[in-house]
Amino acid sequence: MTTKYQPQEFEKKWAAKWDKEKIYSVRIGHDLSKQKKQYVLAMFPYPSGAGLHVGHVRVYTGTDVTARFFRMNGKSVLHPMGFDAFGLPAENAAVKAKKNPMDMVPEHIDTFRRQMKSLGFSYDWDREFSTTDPNYYKWTQWLFIQFYKMGLLYKKKYAD
Repeated sequence: MTTKYQPQEFEKKWAAKWDKEKIYSVRIGHDLSKQKKQYVLAMFPYPSGAGLHVGHVRVYTGTDVTARFFRMNGKSVLHPMGFDAFGLPAENAAVKAKKNPMDMVPEHIDTFRRQMKSLGFSYDWDREFSTTDPNYYKWTQWLFIQFYKMGLLYKKKYAD
């Protein structure tokens, strides 16, 4: 046995096991009525970049520690992950790369997901979503229209 820390010898094995067994998924149908519930939500990354950077890891480590703390204290924790893939960051990255955002963004999401799983974050990947999913943005667009109809949204020029 060596005293040197060699994560490559075991981290992939355990990350794959956790993913296969879905140990961080909230189990629907189980009797959770006696268990207190906790929702831990982190900022969703913009998958306009080719992958995670140190700033992502810093932020997601903090919320992951929080989710684990609540689990260790007996709570049922919903800790989802999503991707804020709509809008200017993704479009500008696609223009710069001379690619279609509908081709580039899913590739970047796959990379982000793979990297997050390799870091062992305790997300409920069964609840993953992307803002580019029509089942998601149809509701944000519907809400926008409702707010507009009620006069809650308007366009106004602002002078300094």
